[in-house]
Amino acid sequence: MTNQKPIFESIAPDFGHSFTYQKFDEATNNKNNTWHYHPEIELVYVNGGSGKRQIGSHISYYTDGDLILIDGNLPHCGLTDVLTKNKSETVVQMLPNFLGDNFFNLPELRNIKSLLDTCKGGIAFHGNTKLKIGDKIEVLEYQTDFQRLISILNILNELGKSKEYTLLNAEGFAMKTEVKDNDRINVIFNYVKANFREEITLDSIASLVNMTVPSFCRYFKKITNKTFIQFTNEYRLVHASKLLAEQKMSITEVCFECGFNNFSHFNKSFKKFTGQNPSEYRNELKTIVA
Repeated sequence: MTNQKPIFESIAPDFGHSFTYQKFDEATNNKNNTWHYHPEIELVYVNGGSGKRQIGSHISYYTDGDLILIDGNLPHCGLTDVLTKNKSETVVQMLPNFLGDNFFNLPELRNIKSLLDTCKGGIAFHGNTKLKIGDKIEVLEYQTDFQRLISILNILNELGKSKEYTLLNAEGFAMKTEVKDNDRINVIFNYVKANFREEITLDSIASLVNMTVPSFCRYFKKITNKTFIQFTNEYRLVHASKLLAEQKMSITEVCFECGFNNFSHFNKSFKKFTGQNPSEYRNELKTIVA
């Protein structure tokens, strides 16, 4: 359906717990791949594998696992599915005030306070931080509830000190404050998701949400801090990254499968988006896997 809205997910910790902890493996894959949101902050570690992430208006492709922190009420899709080929996925969710309204205002917790302020648009961690914190998150499985709570605070503190991160919606993302009453952006996002392989004109997408083209362009830029053409091309390029990593298609086939009708434009756009041309990107992925 092209008018699907992000689903509100109600997260209820088990009785006697202030946060939720879930671990999924190959036998029990996380099936929550829909476009959804919830008031809880979410920390996710994907051990190995590669896949697509869509958080707010940000779309990208991750390889060799992922470590992200998503603020409450920020719409996002699940990170894994049966094709991700990850070893496991660990998800920790907690309300911003799960330890009291003023707990994180304590001076000793300034790193965590700064982290929670920074993660409004979502954060992806990389490098040694991903490896080191990923190991700590994996250990949660064997800890008591009290040990988990202490470990989560330690993990958040370490993340708050790290410089190895990328802001996923660096320019901000207004949708989270309007998620309950703004249907148009959801219609747009889902239409792009279903039709990015075809040409999508500004006239057609503006008409879909009953707006003039100039009004639509202003609206979309205000909500996402991206032009509609930029957003659509990013969606296509992320899909191209996924195909280059997972399919034995020629680069020409990838180009047209992703909605580009000009090979030269595809090459130039892909290099601008990833820093590499498609063949360099595919060769580097083969090296990582090897």
